[in-house]
Amino acid sequence: MLEDKTPIEYVDVNGVSVKTGDRVRLRPHEGGDIFDIALAGKTATVEAIEQDYENNIHFAVIVDDDPGRDMGLLRQPGHRFFFTPEEVEPLLPGEFIE
Repeated sequence: MLEDKTPIEYVDVNGVSVKTGDRVRLRPHEGGDIFDIALAGKTATVEAIEQDYENNIHFAVIVDDDPGRDMGLLRQPGHRFFFTPEEVEPLLPGEFIE
């Protein structure tokens, strides 16, 4: 059962362990939807690491400059976005953020 899966504590992204609470820059794949275009280059916080029924891993993120950020923390639609490990760039502590 999906509910019996062990929670994922971290995912290695380009040699960096990314876990819940870490900050990332969004780098969606080309040819995505309008949200991918609008969110490209934005910084976000990993709210959760989730695994779908095909065992694909996704980061649930909340965009840092979203005025509805608190809605994302409540897991409301439209304020929580999903990206694969290949679509995020880890931000290291102290790294300059635009």
